[in-house]
Amino acid sequence: MTNINYQYEGLENVTDFVRWGGTLFKRANLFFGHGTDNAFDEARVLVFFALKLPLEVPENYWQSKLTLQEKHLITELFQRRIETRKPAAYLTGEAWFSGIRFIVNESTLVPRSPIAELIAQRYEPWVDADSVTNVLDLCTGSGCIGIASLQAFPHAEVDLVDISPEALAVAQQNIDLYGLNDFAHAIESDLYSSLKGKKYDLIVSNPPYVDEIEMDALPEEFQQEPSLGLAAGHDGLDLVRKILAEAPKYLKDDGVLIVEVGVSQYFVEQTYPELPLFWFDFENGGEGVFAIQKSELELFQDVLDAQLLPTK
Repeated sequence: MTNINYQYEGLENVTDFVRWGGTLFKRANLFFGHGTDNAFDEARVLVFFALKLPLEVPENYWQSKLTLQEKHLITELFQRRIETRKPAAYLTGEAWFSGIRFIVNESTLVPRSPIAELIAQRYEPWVDADSVTNVLDLCTGSGCIGIASLQAFPHAEVDLVDISPEALAVAQQNIDLYGLNDFAHAIESDLYSSLKGKKYDLIVSNPPYVDEIEMDALPEEFQQEPSLGLAAGHDGLDLVRKILAEAPKYLKDDGVLIVEVGVSQYFVEQTYPELPLFWFDFENGGEGVFAIQKSELELFQDVLDAQLLPTK
């Protein structure tokens, strides 16, 4: 690693430290992609966190002079970001998704799904948002997609399902943070295994979908995230196969399944050429999210079952 000089003599205000942090991060060849996509935005996240500033501040705040204690705190965060390669969200313990602050830690992925754009659109026209009463967030992690989806559905409850008890503990913290215990329920389950008899208007999932080759090539920042939330076998579809095949049993008659598979879209299209999957285009970036209705899944149940991996 390039030797980094953490001396901040001559730096006085918020602008100085954001600029300096961005320069340090570029010099250290950090990788971004956990809520920011460049060095200076990453530096801003850490500076604003240290100063307890909101996401947006009046322009004159940028010229505010910092105390010596504040300078020390920011410099320590910069140093930790560079030397540990932990994404900023793990250093601050928080991330923003769909306009909401979520608690996160190393037991969960850092929220960044393009599904946030679908939430802003209330998932329409795929569902009638005012009629939705039951939502399943499968492989929920921090609970961000399911909890944020409640913004779209005024009459809904959501089940936040994950196989990881550590991730579910974080999801429960987020439920508690917003007083949503009557509307959001954290459930430990290996996909659908603990959901017998339940039916949903919408199943939405951002499951592990990283294939073996991509896992080996992940930048160090992504290797800080739990592999349980990323790795999904040779072609990235180990969980997606099961999600597709079993979804009809857990969807209401007019229910919809929405799944993010990212760059594994190629493998999905190669594996399921018959399926009438709708692939979303996103204005704000992101790829590899499909939707399909229960009725369409049922038409191809034999195909879905045939693709299930043998039980080990």
